[in-house]
Amino acid sequence: MIYPHIFRRRQTTLKKTTPLGDLEVFDAHTHFFSYKFFKALTGQSPQFGEESNAIERAGDLTGWTMPPRNPAELAEIWASEFDRHGVSGALMIASVPGDEESVSWAVAAFPGRIAGAFMFDPTKPDAESRARRAFDDLGLRVACLFPAMHHYSMAENEGARAVAALASERPGTAVFVHCGALSVGARKKFGLPSPFDMRRSNPLEIYRLAAECPKTKFIIPHFGAGMFRETMMMADLCPNVYVDTSSANKWMKYEAAQVDLPTVFKRALDVVGSDRLLFGTDSSFFPRGWVAGVFDAQVDALSQIGASEEQARAIFGGSLRRLLNFE
Repeated sequence: MIYPHIFRRRQTTLKKTTPLGDLEVFDAHTHFFSYKFFKALTGQSPQFGEESNAIERAGDLTGWTMPPRNPAELAEIWASEFDRHGVSGALMIASVPGDEESVSWAVAAFPGRIAGAFMFDPTKPDAESRARRAFDDLGLRVACLFPAMHHYSMAENEGARAVAALASERPGTAVFVHCGALSVGARKKFGLPSPFDMRRSNPLEIYRLAAECPKTKFIIPHFGAGMFRETMMMADLCPNVYVDTSSANKWMKYEAAQVDLPTVFKRALDVVGSDRLLFGTDSSFFPRGWVAGVFDAQVDALSQIGASEEQARAIFGGSLRRLLNFE
């Protein structure tokens, strides 16, 4: 079902009219695909090599609109997209390691609408200093870890432990850990291999660190992306674990028994509660822009299970704002 995207402006706070009430939407999971992001991927791809027009060719290959060089201009495009859909703002992820500055420009351009996150590889020798700079100097709030991508154990890696310790000392920050199935569409588009170590993608690998760092807030995206049971177990055992609802949640096809989105939401609300559920879309590139269909599907699912307006307000933005002290 597609709901009308009716909204009213209140400074940068917009509200969407839905069957669950008038909701402020602050998206917990979007990707800031900057010029530097595409430069990094095309530089790795044998399809482009050192071509001076690699970015333009990448646009032709993917059908995507390539971003301007200035990340503040890309932030302006995203702000206009949020206006178009009645979205107050989003947590936006710099989506290759080393691209922290791009998203920091977006945060500086729209401090009331964009919260910054950064992909972080804790296996690098400068990991702790890079994370400290991202939090303290660049004003970013969430370090995003991909253990399967970068081949390490959350339970054993010292860099992961260091970033968790840094977040524990900084209210309004969090550590995002991608678990479950992992597929990076941009890598496929550019013919890049994805030799991920899926053994590292179990949410239970976070348990020891989450238990030892109770002040650190951890976010598991996509309901665990195929490891829903383990994600619910983690969130039940550790009150500092949050769950984001982002993407089309195609992982449901992996479940032993057939499930649908209303069932997933009902179980998650029973275990986690609305205060630790964070709505996200996984939006990333243009011309697709903000993925309104994901929002519509999640509103529909919550409506079907009789979620209250108070629960909906928490899930669609209130919980993330409180988590990040983003008022």
